[in-house]
Amino acid sequence: MNQDEEQIRNLLKQSIHAGDPDLRGDLWPRMLRRLEEKSPQVPWFDWALLAALVLSLCLMPGTIPVLLYHL
Repeated sequence: MNQDEEQIRNLLKQSIHAGDPDLRGDLWPRMLRRLEEKSPQVPWFDWALLAALVLSLCLMPGTIPVLLYHL
């Protein structure tokens, strides 16, 4: 191996750092704790928007292709 290859190898080793040292442990217990947490509640405004969308699609079915086009 010549001098240039050794220099490139050293530069690459310096530029690539090991990453977050906290992630070296097992992540599965933290994932289980996070899955056991209570899921966030959906705000009432989101339900109202969904109800308005369903009502408008029932009253004006011609808007369904327009909605599908914009999705």
